[in-house]
Amino acid sequence: MEITRRRLLSALSAAGLLAVVPVGPASAAAGAAGRARIVANTVAVFAGTADSNARPETAAKLTAVERTARAGLKAMDDAGEGELFAGLVLGTDEANLNTAYRRLYEIALATRTPGLPPDLYGSTAVQRRVLDGLAWLHEHYYGDQSKGYYGNWFHWEIGISQHVSKILVLLADAVSAHRPDLLPTYVASMDAYLRNGTDGDVDLDSRFHTGANLADITTNRILQGALLGEPGEARIRKALTDQLTVFATIDPYHLNHGVTDGHYADGSFIQHSSVAYTGSYGKGLLTRVVQTLKILDGTGFAHGEELVPTVYGWVRNGFAPLIFEGWMMEIVKGRAVSRPDSGYTDVAVVVEAVVDLSSLASGATATALKSYVKHVRATSRAPLDPARFVSPLSVVRYADLLDDASVPPADLNPAARSVAFNAMDKTVHRRPGYAFALARSSDRISKYEYMSGENLMPWFQGDGAYYLYLSGQDQSRAYGVDYYTTVSPYGLAGVTAPVEQRRTVPESYGKPYYDNPDHPLHFTSSSESQNKYVYFPRGTHSYSGGAVLGAYGAAGMVQSGDVAYRDRALLPDDFVVYRAATATKSWFLLDDEIVVLAADVGDGAGRAVTTTVDARTAAVGDHVSLTGALRDGRPWTGPGTADLRWLRYANATEGTAVGYVFLDVPKVRVALDEVTRSRRVVRTANSDAAVTRSVLGVTVDGAAGARPARLAYALVPNADEARLRAHRHGPLQVLANSARLQAVTHTGLGLTAANAFTQGRHETAGLRVDGPASVIVQCEGGRGGAVRVAVSDPTMGRDTVTVLLRGRPLRRAAGDPEVRVGKAPGGTRIEVDTHHAYGRSLTVTLGQ
Repeated sequence: MEITRRRLLSALSAAGLLAVVPVGPASAAAGAAGRARIVANTVAVFAGTADSNARPETAAKLTAVERTARAGLKAMDDAGEGELFAGLVLGTDEANLNTAYRRLYEIALATRTPGLPPDLYGSTAVQRRVLDGLAWLHEHYYGDQSKGYYGNWFHWEIGISQHVSKILVLLADAVSAHRPDLLPTYVASMDAYLRNGTDGDVDLDSRFHTGANLADITTNRILQGALLGEPGEARIRKALTDQLTVFATIDPYHLNHGVTDGHYADGSFIQHSSVAYTGSYGKGLLTRVVQTLKILDGTGFAHGEELVPTVYGWVRNGFAPLIFEGWMMEIVKGRAVSRPDSGYTDVAVVVEAVVDLSSLASGATATALKSYVKHVRATSRAPLDPARFVSPLSVVRYADLLDDASVPPADLNPAARSVAFNAMDKTVHRRPGYAFALARSSDRISKYEYMSGENLMPWFQGDGAYYLYLSGQDQSRAYGVDYYTTVSPYGLAGVTAPVEQRRTVPESYGKPYYDNPDHPLHFTSSSESQNKYVYFPRGTHSYSGGAVLGAYGAAGMVQSGDVAYRDRALLPDDFVVYRAATATKSWFLLDDEIVVLAADVGDGAGRAVTTTVDARTAAVGDHVSLTGALRDGRPWTGPGTADLRWLRYANATEGTAVGYVFLDVPKVRVALDEVTRSRRVVRTANSDAAVTRSVLGVTVDGAAGARPARLAYALVPNADEARLRAHRHGPLQVLANSARLQAVTHTGLGLTAANAFTQGRHETAGLRVDGPASVIVQCEGGRGGAVRVAVSDPTMGRDTVTVLLRGRPLRRAAGDPEVRVGKAPGGTRIEVDTHHAYGRSLTVTLGQ
């Protein structure tokens, strides 16, 4: 079982992971015992044990396994000539072929699940029926390499292999007795379908073999190796070596194999090279690696406990900030935002992984993970159904955890926190009572993800779209797939968009992708050109990021066109491109307010534009009210268009409210409409059933040909009217709002924050910033108190940022080593080394 140190050092960026792998060869007996343990662990993970399945908590899970298996068997019984399952047409649709293998797995699982009736559990007849089905599929639709590999590569390299590998493990004894040829036959075919690999194995230089995809492929190969006898140990060792690369933190300045997919130091997770994906591929990776740690437990092939701290860090810094009262935030779900599964369902997947991880951890880490599970359960607005867990063992662990009175519920993050996921251009700001999530984009990170007929109208999702989650609300009524279904794609909260009608990819090209293989850019369904220009295009400006100081934050972005519009001269004549509107935006994240500034709001082509202050949905029939005050102080009720000083939207049925303070805006259009649409408008595979929602739209309109405008407003979560009226006399003040500099001050917090966007010197309120940067300054305890400063480089390209604080000279009291402090004419000079900081905030505390 030896893996050479040289091989690991070439694969990993973190030498500490070497401790995962035992040093020195193992005996033949130990190897055989390890392989057998992998098989036994895998069966236990997916089928449970006699003890776990005798527990009443697993009854619903067993019922679901039985029901699914019987449905599959009936479909086999009802199959016509040339069918394996009735009505499932094979030969041209790879998704259907994947479904056939999944159904065989579901039937096989039932035969190994203790507690099911004897006509399923332990049934040799049913197991042989599954194996005969495997043989039939291989003979007719899978084994011929010249006919296979059509459609989506994922099914051929991952999905089908995942089902087959688990079937072969579950039915290992039956395979040996009934069809021993299946194992070598299928392994050879699965290797052959790794066409994005090298010689039937993983290729770490392949853009397809990264992140969650790599974890899936390598876990499949570990299972295969366990079945292949002593020769399979080399497969296990190689797969383990490859999988360990996903545990290494991505260093964007020293990439391994050119891979940008994975976890970053600031908690970001990226898949598909440039898509923020914690809530979809990220949770898939979390699930797979935790399952693999369980599968390898006690086998001698790896010391999985060495990896637990790394995965714990993912949960604490990557997942927990993005989960609000049991709901996964939209900003990190890619095309999955258009799926009918809710954010609560996403979090249930994370919870199962955390439950299992806690059983592998020890001490304070185990307690923290268990406390977090209890916290999610206590705060979620939807019940978590453990029957949907993959493993009956997880169901039992979850029940035992909840019954453990010694473990208190506790979040892994403080209630007040601001998080800059600058590596993936996302920002999260949390306070008791609400959470704010912001989706940015840049020349590093994609504006959105569309693929396979999913997320059909994504165009503005990375252009400063934001989501304000209110405590106590069922978030599925506010966001989720029905938000995208009923809210106009041009009117997502926070978005500045041109007034135009765009066509979806299927509408433009008659298929779910752009097809032009003969063009020099070689457009096929999974080509790099397809990814770059169709599936997940990046923006074209480098400025996107911001600073964090304690629990406060600042973020900025220069809205840009996408790469397709920039490269339109290189693209085929029939390729559809769209021009973006212009805007330079900042978000200043405080306690009671989120302040939004926008400058240069307009359109280079002279089109009309709209900027949406907020868009909220509610159930039809909810008691919703709109109240406000005009600029001259008179009361106002909506909907309508008016010169508003403030507005309050309240949903008495949900017990929620949001206030809007218009610091500097022209007239505001407030709409409250009942909208009915099919979920199929956002995803072709969704049900065509109609969804109806009450939709609030708070919008500022810019006329065609108008000069670029500027806007300043504040979102005030959970505000009552008295609080909104009080903003007339502060505490907020806009210090600057241009395409060069945006800044605000909050007298109550003693805080000033600024985003400088351009080269040169920028002056505001005793603060001078040289060049593009994001800066927050807070004076604690009034005059004479400590001064804290945070600086970030949102362009991620500067070596040094210099800030001057005007006034009495201050000395350094504490701070990051990258920050140097000295006297300067007129004040205190702060020089920050931002070289290779990748947007990280660097802080210093100053005193007399």
